[in-house]
Amino acid sequence: MYSPSAFVQRYLDLLATGRAADALRVPGVSADLALQQDTGIDASSSEALLRAAALAQLTDYRVTSEQPDDGTYRVTTAYRAGGMRGTTTYSVVQDGWLGVVPNWRFQRSPLAEIELTVRGADDFAINGFALNRHQVSTQGADADPLDPLHLLVFTPGAYSVTVDTPIAATPGVRVLADTALARTPVDVQAHPTEKFTSLVQQKVEEFLANCTTQQVLLPTACPFGLEVSNRLADGALPKWSITQQPTVTIEPDGADWKIPPTDAVAHIDVKIKSVFDGSVHDVSEDVPFQIDGTIGILPDGTASIRVGSPSVDGG
Repeated sequence: MYSPSAFVQRYLDLLATGRAADALRVPGVSADLALQQDTGIDASSSEALLRAAALAQLTDYRVTSEQPDDGTYRVTTAYRAGGMRGTTTYSVVQDGWLGVVPNWRFQRSPLAEIELTVRGADDFAINGFALNRHQVSTQGADADPLDPLHLLVFTPGAYSVTVDTPIAATPGVRVLADTALARTPVDVQAHPTEKFTSLVQQKVEEFLANCTTQQVLLPTACPFGLEVSNRLADGALPKWSITQQPTVTIEPDGADWKIPPTDAVAHIDVKIKSVFDGSVHDVSEDVPFQIDGTIGILPDGTASIRVGSPSVDGG
């Protein structure tokens, strides 16, 4: 009951029953990480995940060995965390006495770090616990969307990172934190949702429709136009229409998104007057063109869509 193995077993009991606050009070868990030797983690890491709501299920856990080593005991455990099998070895030392019973503590904190990069979203969840980039970054509201986030976690622990917003989603990436004071890099690329793609398609079509209202040969800030060597007939104004809308797709572009080059066709009807003999003839012509663009996500969650050089209102 008073062995290093029993000490570690009680720590695992706390994690298995979701008692994260009690686990943090176990001697040696919340040690000053800046003073820990040979640590691979950032001492300023966020503690947001050190709570019951962020713990995955821990089952089938047991101590498999206890090895003394010059006053330190190496206690090895086996378990199933979030359905993932793993083993972890802890360093335990005596921490005085309680009467005739020895107290124990972790020589090295059993905490670890997830170094998380989420591309394409500021909102995400870990084990279903919702987080926002600006809440957990040391830079706060000024956090760069591509800067990794440093998050403390318990070992052992399984952590599943998911994105599920109106703009972006991902089925999730799961990692096992099984080594104390170790850093585990995790890179998550969110992908555009059908709703987001449909919205961008709608905004691009609205933008092109607005271009067709310009009764000129070269609509301003638009991706199509017609150059002629003659001139417009007196009183004639070009009439534009879109005969083939672009089929918009969205691809990741760093922290934001882009619209890759996409084919489309405009149509013009206009009367042209020859500069040589003054004759007037009707022009009815399809004008192929391409669009591309970039999409940035604004702080309020709306999208700023830029088609080529012109900008489309966000939504």
